[in-house]
Amino acid sequence: MESLTADHFPLSSIPSLQLRFRSCEESRKVNFESSAPSEFRVSEDGVVYAARSFQISPGLTEFLLYANDKETQEKWQVAVKLALEPEDSVKEQKKMEDIVFPRHPNKHIGHLRRQKRDWVIPPINLPENSRGPFPQELVRIRSDRDKSLSLRYSVTGPGADQPPTGIFIINPISGQLSVTKPLDREQIASFHLRAHAVDVNGNQVENPIDIVINVIDMNDNRPEFLHQVWNGSVPEGSKPGTYVMTVTAIDADDPNQLNGMLRYRILSQAPSTPSPSMFTINNETGDIITVAAGLDREKVQQYTLIIQATDMEGNPTYGLSNTATAVITVTDVNDNPPEFTAMIFYGEVPENRVDVTVANLTVTDKDQPHTPAWNAMYRMTGGDPTGRFTINTDPNSNDGLVTVVKPIDFETNRMFVLTVAAENQVPLAKGIQHPPQSTATVSITVIDVNESPIFVPVTKLVRQEEGLLAGKVLTSFTAQDPDRYMQQTTLRYSKLSDPANWLKIDSINGQVTTIGVLDRESPHVKNNMYNATFLASDNGIPPMSGTGTLQIYLLDINDNAPRVDPQEATTCQTLQPNATNITAIDDDIDPNAGPFAFELPHHPSSVRNNWTIIRISGDQAQLALRIKYLEAGIYDVPIIITDSGNPPKSSTSILKVKVCQCDLNGDCTDADRIVGAGLGTGAIIAILLCIIILLVLVLLFVVWMKRRDKERQAKQLLIDPEDDVRDNILKYDEEGGGEEDQDYDLSQLQQPDTIEPDAIKPVGIRRLDERPIHAEPQYPVRSAAPHPGDIGDFINEGLKAADNDPTAPPYDSLLVFDYEGSGSTAGSLSSLNSSSSGGEQDYDYLNDWGPRFKKLADMYGGGDD
Repeated sequence: MESLTADHFPLSSIPSLQLRFRSCEESRKVNFESSAPSEFRVSEDGVVYAARSFQISPGLTEFLLYANDKETQEKWQVAVKLALEPEDSVKEQKKMEDIVFPRHPNKHIGHLRRQKRDWVIPPINLPENSRGPFPQELVRIRSDRDKSLSLRYSVTGPGADQPPTGIFIINPISGQLSVTKPLDREQIASFHLRAHAVDVNGNQVENPIDIVINVIDMNDNRPEFLHQVWNGSVPEGSKPGTYVMTVTAIDADDPNQLNGMLRYRILSQAPSTPSPSMFTINNETGDIITVAAGLDREKVQQYTLIIQATDMEGNPTYGLSNTATAVITVTDVNDNPPEFTAMIFYGEVPENRVDVTVANLTVTDKDQPHTPAWNAMYRMTGGDPTGRFTINTDPNSNDGLVTVVKPIDFETNRMFVLTVAAENQVPLAKGIQHPPQSTATVSITVIDVNESPIFVPVTKLVRQEEGLLAGKVLTSFTAQDPDRYMQQTTLRYSKLSDPANWLKIDSINGQVTTIGVLDRESPHVKNNMYNATFLASDNGIPPMSGTGTLQIYLLDINDNAPRVDPQEATTCQTLQPNATNITAIDDDIDPNAGPFAFELPHHPSSVRNNWTIIRISGDQAQLALRIKYLEAGIYDVPIIITDSGNPPKSSTSILKVKVCQCDLNGDCTDADRIVGAGLGTGAIIAILLCIIILLVLVLLFVVWMKRRDKERQAKQLLIDPEDDVRDNILKYDEEGGGEEDQDYDLSQLQQPDTIEPDAIKPVGIRRLDERPIHAEPQYPVRSAAPHPGDIGDFINEGLKAADNDPTAPPYDSLLVFDYEGSGSTAGSLSSLNSSSSGGEQDYDYLNDWGPRFKKLADMYGGGDD
């Protein structure tokens, strides 16, 4: 027996009412639904919640609640009537629900009692975004031992003492659990807390109990599309029902509730041709498909759809909505074949030219440019059996470029007529055929040009024995002119390449004769082959020429005598061990080379007395001492070598043999003494040059050091830091001071010749108070003062020399102490006592300048004195 009942709660409570379904079969699973889902919704556990805030009229508000069996599809319903309750009744119903710790059974001695299972505390449902007031009381947690003990209550877990902390608090005395602020289900959908009860000493009185607080979703989030602009494509000519694209939106609300259930729809389509409803959308999945025929890219290339997503299963009144844009591009298919712009194309090409474009074939195609449906491919269907032409496609203009890939001979073919067909890279769409305009004719004219003469054959091989003397006719090497339709004279021949300068060719008949002796052993001959190149030229416009190669295979004759190699050898003084191996070489080849015969000459007789030679192979022999001991030294041993030619050829080669003392292994121990130690001439010259350069560098360094010391001494004598006028006040003629000024240092006057005259002063070393050197008349050089032993004689001689010096300035003249250029505005200091120095001026102020200006004050101030 099944029944459906509803337990009512006041509207001021969190849930509106509790829906319960009772069945004889405990395994039945039912789904709850409301007849007014936009106003009331039912959770899976049967709790009915208000879906929005609204005012209840004084009359009754009715709606139906349904229970559906998922398996049998049976359906039950119950009517719910809502009415306003008196305020005093509401206050009574606001009494807080208590959660009591489960009591554990006591242990009895002597027998056991069955223990009850722990209580399962039902979850607390709390809507998100509550407006308070806060803290908002939820439940009261207590223990039945609070009557006999003083207990303290606490809660732990995320939301209490763990992050995020402080959302839930509990009164430690009363056990009142409260929430302190609004909750957001999109951040945390549920909280799992644990309640504790302890006595005042902190001892646990009850086992902790678990409290689950579920945050009930509210419709507080709009749907959000994953992309604001969605791009899709569909081929033109698509049939209705063709899939285009899928748009997707998400809602942060609970997807299992109406708040998160989205529905899609198309708000607008632009353009609206050929039909305003070319597309439709699946309201649940967001799939966009075509619903009408007539998509033509050549007419409409793109459609723009405005898509709307609405929650609450698309309820336009209570659902929240958002929009996005879907851009659908109509892609091209090959429904337009290429068509030639003309039926016949013309071109011309000079003969023997390749890689030349002779004609441009132009086509039109209405398909989208630069796509496989637009790109043209050209195919020759006739007129070119030998494959002398090819047609390439210009990727930018789509034109066909007819190009010559093989030389064309005017004398053989004067014109070509090609048949060309144009196609696309992809086949035409089903049901579309190529029109006649997709085929054209190309007429190509060949232009006759002056061609180069051709030697016949181009490479001619001649076999000839070497040693052919100059002036002998070797062969005839001629060419032919392929231009049969041009009036030309005979060809002219000339030599282009002849590395050894052995040949010449007759300019008229092409007869090749020798002007030197042919030698197979010449460095210009490679593998018995000598190559010479000749030129044949015509008198056409422009003149043309062709080349031919004459290859002369030189046959060997016995014209080279054999010789010994190497030409130096080393052997020991004694018989054992003293054998030396020698090798014979011959520039000729078989049969004019080895095997060779080796022998020693009869004269001088000492050769055969001291040495013996034995052939050990066709080109090698062994030279050894005939006597028991031979003095160490260098010996020239003549050896006669004869080849196997017909007639044979022989020569005498001199072998330098170094005879030395040997150790037990047969190695020379005094070879260096025999050869002689020493450096070569080049090494000795290099060592001498290095020594000379080193000596020159040392000499230059010494001269530079002496010169620098002399300059330093001159600076110390002539430019004393105290006399430097750049930063000091110079004292030139200060009078006074008494006897203390007579203490002179005369040591500088004992060697007056150490002071350098002006003529030998280095450049740049000059006293700053000297007169600058100007170009002036040359006078006799004043003789240097003698070197007197007495200072008085030295002063007298200096005075006499100064009086006789015509270049010396007058005693009362302008002395230049620091020359700063001409045109100075300052007057002469040597004429302060003249009448033109301004006698009417008052110089009494000089008395105020201190003792250094006292003399001037006495001279110019003080009235008539």
